[in-house]
Amino acid sequence: MCESTLAVGGVSLKVIPVIDILNGEVVHAVKGKRDEYKPLVSLLVNSTDPVEVALAFRNLGFSELYLADLDAITGKNADFSVVKRIFEKTRLGLWVDAGFTDLKRVEEALTSKVSKVVIGTETLQSISFVKEATQRYGKARIMVSLDMVREKIVSRVSGLQSTEPLVFARELAETGIDQFILLDLLRVGSEEGVNFNIAKALARVCNIKLYLGGGGRSLEELLELRRVGAAGVLLATSLHSGRISIRELKRYGFVKHSS
Repeated sequence: MCESTLAVGGVSLKVIPVIDILNGEVVHAVKGKRDEYKPLVSLLVNSTDPVEVALAFRNLGFSELYLADLDAITGKNADFSVVKRIFEKTRLGLWVDAGFTDLKRVEEALTSKVSKVVIGTETLQSISFVKEATQRYGKARIMVSLDMVREKIVSRVSGLQSTEPLVFARELAETGIDQFILLDLLRVGSEEGVNFNIAKALARVCNIKLYLGGGGRSLEELLELRRVGAAGVLLATSLHSGRISIRELKRYGFVKHSS
C-alpha cells in the first residue's frame, strides 16, 4: 500500500464532466451499447451540439472536460475540428480519447488544443505505443484508460486481453506512466455506482493518479473516492439527470463557483 498516495488523494478530487460524440452530436452513452445510444437529453443544456454542451459545463464552473470521439474509437477518422471549436469557445482543458493508435494522430491532437491525450486499451494495438507516446510527449500529456468489462481489461492486444487492470497499471507505472482512468464500460451511463473494489486497489499503486469512469451516482461516492485516494471521477449521466447537483459539487469544493 502506498500511504503517500492515499494522503495526497484525500486532499482533493477532480470532477470531470464527459461528452460522448457520435455522428457529430452529443449522445447518452449507456453500458457500451453504442448502436443504441440516443441523443443527449439534459437538465443542464437544451442542445446536443458539442460546443453548446461544453459551454454549459464551462459556465457551471468546470475547468476541464473529457471528450470521447466515438466515431474515431469505432474506426473512423478522428475529427479534431470539433475539439478546436470547443477550445476556442470555452478554453477548457480537454482530455480526448479518439481511438489513438499512432504517434501521428497523437501529434495532431496535441496541436489541436488537446491538453491530455487518452489512450484506451480498447483500441490499443501495442503496449509499446503507450510507452513511446509518453517518452515523446511527456507523462503530463498522456493518460491511459483501462477499459474494463467484468473487472478484466478489454483490448486487441493478445497479451493484454482479460488482464486485471491492477496488473497492467503496475506494469506501466514502473515505466513512469502515472495517469490512469479506470473505465468500467458496463457501468457507463447506468448510475449503478462505481467499482470500489478495483478503485481502492488501484488507488494504492504508488505515484499514480487514478480517475474513475462509469456508474457515478452520488455525492457520498465522491467523498468516499476522495477518502480512498482517487484523483478524480468522470461524470455524465448523473450530472445531466440532476442526480448529482451542481450546487452540492460547489458546496464541497468539487467545482468552483462560477462568476
